[in-house]
Amino acid sequence: MMEKILEVKNLKISFRTSGGTVKAVRDISFDLEKGKTVAIVGESGSGKSVTSKAIMGILAGNSIVEGGEILYDGRDLLKISEEEMCKIRGDRISMIFQDPLSSLNPIVKIGNQLTEAMLLKNAGNRKKAKKEFDSVLALLKENCTAAENDSAAVTASVETFEKFNAEAIQMENSYNTALAAADGLQVDMDEFLFLVEKKQKIDPKAKLKEFAAVLKSIKDPFLTRDAESELQAIADKLQQVLSVCPKNTEAGLPDAVTAVLDQLKTCLETVTTRTRPDFFCIGFYKLQKPEADLSKLTVEALNAEAAQYLDEHFMKDFLTMADKGAEHSYRTALEKKNAVMADLQEAYDFFKEGKYDKKTAMEKCKAITEKVEASIDPLEIVKDSTVYTFRTSLEGALQKYFQAVVRNPKEEERYAKQTRRREALIARGRTVDWKVVPKTVYDLDELQAEITTVIQRLMERYKEYIANTGNVDFRVRSTALVEYFKGKASQMVYVVTKKMAREKAIELLEEVGIPEPHIRYYQYPFEFSGGMRQRIVIAIALAADPEILICDEPTTALDVTIQAQILELINRLKEERNLSVIFITHDLGVVANMADEIAVMYAGKIVEYGTAEDVFYDPRHPYTWALLSSMPDLETTEKLDAIPGTPPNMIYPPEGDAFAARNKYALKIDFERQPPQFAVSDTHWAATWLLHPDAPKVEPPKIITDRIARMNKAGGSNA
Repeated sequence: MMEKILEVKNLKISFRTSGGTVKAVRDISFDLEKGKTVAIVGESGSGKSVTSKAIMGILAGNSIVEGGEILYDGRDLLKISEEEMCKIRGDRISMIFQDPLSSLNPIVKIGNQLTEAMLLKNAGNRKKAKKEFDSVLALLKENCTAAENDSAAVTASVETFEKFNAEAIQMENSYNTALAAADGLQVDMDEFLFLVEKKQKIDPKAKLKEFAAVLKSIKDPFLTRDAESELQAIADKLQQVLSVCPKNTEAGLPDAVTAVLDQLKTCLETVTTRTRPDFFCIGFYKLQKPEADLSKLTVEALNAEAAQYLDEHFMKDFLTMADKGAEHSYRTALEKKNAVMADLQEAYDFFKEGKYDKKTAMEKCKAITEKVEASIDPLEIVKDSTVYTFRTSLEGALQKYFQAVVRNPKEEERYAKQTRRREALIARGRTVDWKVVPKTVYDLDELQAEITTVIQRLMERYKEYIANTGNVDFRVRSTALVEYFKGKASQMVYVVTKKMAREKAIELLEEVGIPEPHIRYYQYPFEFSGGMRQRIVIAIALAADPEILICDEPTTALDVTIQAQILELINRLKEERNLSVIFITHDLGVVANMADEIAVMYAGKIVEYGTAEDVFYDPRHPYTWALLSSMPDLETTEKLDAIPGTPPNMIYPPEGDAFAARNKYALKIDFERQPPQFAVSDTHWAATWLLHPDAPKVEPPKIITDRIARMNKAGGSNA
């Protein structure tokens, strides 16, 4: 079974408008598996883009999330704070929008638009890492002291840990600076050689002097003496060949200069691709042996020796101490969890009874959430989503309930007033061409049940936590803490320089198929075609190496030839980067060769769901038939079928199947009751009464059956 990376469960979203409440998404569910593509297909207004914006946390201000969950990485994206969402949006989940020109700043060069986010996020991540490192280490020290009852020994151990981490940070900073210089020099040299090849007018003497200066500035404590000597020798050779350099490179470079540059390129590749030092271990080694000459050993040998030295002289004792600190923190939190269970039960009973005003309810909410948050183990590295979102979940459920308490009577009054007015006009013989906006009232019992469900879910989680007490491995927890500190220390010193960002931007442009990226990097969006602009937008979306890519109609504004190229590009990037993709489109034909699963959406509901093969070779819903019948292909000779009518006004949602009024196969029950999901196979279902055992047998339109027959004959189906 594939790993689920995103789960959308029972999502319901509406929008407040001057004309009434628009029901945009009505109880939809689907899963996105790692490395797979789910296509959401439907006409404009079906709720596709609203779903994607809900996942990204960018819904409009008049939106109402009436229910459901969007689960990613153990968290409900509908309930986490905006601060937490900012860490996910753009980094872990990226989005490509429909119009590439509106996604780009027209007066900023595309290179700057690619690098801006990289540089800003890097600066913010470094500050945040320092703060988190210090706060968690202080908590560990506090718990170890309480567990050991030996403040002096704990303080000495933690101070040693801090000192060698500081040493490691300093060395990693020097290493990163040297590596960035070498990387930047590689980029500059490649660009120089590219311009030479294109016979551009540039001054080679100035560039060679610049290269030599950079080489002499590289100070890396982990370079072997031989590598260091080679860099200095190449720097000297660059100075020596200045005398044979021409005034410009229109006629190319002399062989002597080319030979030195080839030697430099080989040396830089060696420097930038070598094994990365284990700064954490070497930091302790250097702290204890300040006289040690690190350049005498290869990085591989130094890593091994430093790891053994750290383990024997510090880490075993430190982990034993950290075990006790982690256990103390766990036991303290466990005691509070046991104590808060009675409070949770009391709160559950209080809200279940339903006799409370807003002030009393919010006071009870504040009291119970404070106790729950106090029961969290602060040294638990893997956060429990149920616990961490308890406050926002409970507050959100209460706010929804009390808004309904106020709004329901107003809606009833508004509906009754409009109804009386309409009836009075009709009674006087007037022609009435407007409808009464249906009343939007919420079931208070359901909303109260949602409040108690939030509390019940946490109680069940805590019961599970308490029952699992005997199975906790504190060495695993202390080791996770050490790995956490190592990661935060590296984040503190990982500096993305302008040259590094520029290099990555050029690599991204090349990856998405922009020709001559070194030159196009300096151009403005208006200097690119529509297809090229969409490639740039894709490059920006990939800059943070996301896990999930949402493509919201990315080919709609492009002509057919360019559409095919962009689809092929997205498919290739998905395979190369192991991306999980949500692809939104109104055209079923667009996703024929790229979707693993297809959700056909109409009027806010998913009406058919299955694999691409299910939907194209065995479609079951009349709306899917309508989409396929209007889809052109190279071999269909008969006239395509247009879908009659227009989608319903979702201020007035139909009582039955929303597609019934446009469906020539509609049954009487379609106008009266919404159909359930009928399973066609383990991977395929459709919400249509035509699949009911008592329904009359209806065949898909001939244009579809003929196309399926042709595809089967051509070997397109595995069936």
